[in-house]
Amino acid sequence: MIDVTSQINAVRRTLGSRVLEAGEARTMTVSQTYDAPVEDVWDACTDSERISRWFMPVSGELKVGGHYRLEGNASGTIERCDPPQSFAATWENGGMVSWIEVRLTPEAGGTRFELEHTAHVDEHLWAEYGPGAVGIGWDMALMGLALHLSSGAGVDPQEAAAWPLSEEGRRFTTLSSQAWRDASIAAGTDEAQARAAADRVTAAYTAAPEEPSEEQPQS
Repeated sequence: MIDVTSQINAVRRTLGSRVLEAGEARTMTVSQTYDAPVEDVWDACTDSERISRWFMPVSGELKVGGHYRLEGNASGTIERCDPPQSFAATWENGGMVSWIEVRLTPEAGGTRFELEHTAHVDEHLWAEYGPGAVGIGWDMALMGLALHLSSGAGVDPQEAAAWPLSEEGRRFTTLSSQAWRDASIAAGTDEAQARAAADRVTAAYTAAPEEPSEEQPQS
């Protein structure tokens, strides 16, 4: 059992922008400090067996130039690796290419994990769902890493699939959506627009299978 409120509050979320060759892109950054040495956090984030225990099953070559695939989700190419400080990779999903960078920083008694996701955003979907469409998924990943680093345990696939629609899972999603709403407002989004988008993405993520929303955001 996880303390949902404490986990949500342990994560820092920021939004920004970056100019790429193809034009302006949005950046989403999540960070959390874990009570574990940097070498352990690095191993948890780069060893395929351990990644599968807290995130999702991964296959491929986890080395610079290698191609990876997350089961049922994204794939991409490892572009840079500087152990145990950082690595960068493409994030390819649904025909779209974006970029992730993970940075680890030793801190007193632990390690700060920071993930930056940079993407050219469909402005219609952004206005409709806001950053929570992707951010909720990253919040769940940081929670999985927290549980793994504290216990060493792996995630049961069936339990993981059912958890988002449990009472605890719905509460986590709602709080995560609200946190991304606040980050969006802090980044300059109109408050009413940010609140409406957060309400829509919360409803999309918490809809029961027999009552699907008309349009489900992609993480």
